[in-house]
Amino acid sequence: MKILLVEDNKRLGESLSKGLKEEGFIVFHEQDGFKARDLIFEQEWDLFILDIMLPGLTGIELCELIRFKKIITPIIMLSALGEPDDKVKALDKGADDYLVKPFHFKELISRINALNRRTNNYQQSIEEDLFCGNLKLNYKAHKVERNGKTIDLSQKEFLLLKTLLEHKNEVVNRQTILQNVWKTQQDTYTNVIDVYISYLRSKIDSKSEDKLIHTIKGRGYMISDNQ
Repeated sequence: MKILLVEDNKRLGESLSKGLKEEGFIVFHEQDGFKARDLIFEQEWDLFILDIMLPGLTGIELCELIRFKKIITPIIMLSALGEPDDKVKALDKGADDYLVKPFHFKELISRINALNRRTNNYQQSIEEDLFCGNLKLNYKAHKVERNGKTIDLSQKEFLLLKTLLEHKNEVVNRQTILQNVWKTQQDTYTNVIDVYISYLRSKIDSKSEDKLIHTIKGRGYMISDNQ
């Protein structure tokens, strides 16, 4: 795994870089936001670890640029700012995870491994069609069909359906939905989930006797053709 670490604290950056290399990662350490921006677009990376407070461009600005360029490489943000609003802002701008300083190095490694597993599963899922009964989702074509008829979904509706289909016949809790669709785990979004589930039902189930989307009271939602 090839990692770009952007941390302006030289001592911390060198310590993290050394530890990551000892774990078998290829690591490039940069301290300046502008120089990091050039490296981001000049090479292919498997992971970005970005400090928020940087000279030149901040970590948040780098995160925005990465996502604006449609680069889906995972991003872990590092910050001494631990307030919920700071985390929400970073996640809303496209970060995949957020670590508050000081943190244990083993926790960073655990977060990296979790992101790597998630990325591998994501890559596998975009190469395969997802099904539930006569419902089909094709990720590459951004296409959903039921009984051979195309269903038009918004981006969020599409991601919500994809999340449910990836866990077909399993209860999907709100935290999983928030992370996969809205890239956050903040409870302030939970009412939005109910609204989008309603949108999906109206488009997918309203014209069919066989209902696929089910509410599991107190636990979450499930898509299944066995209910």
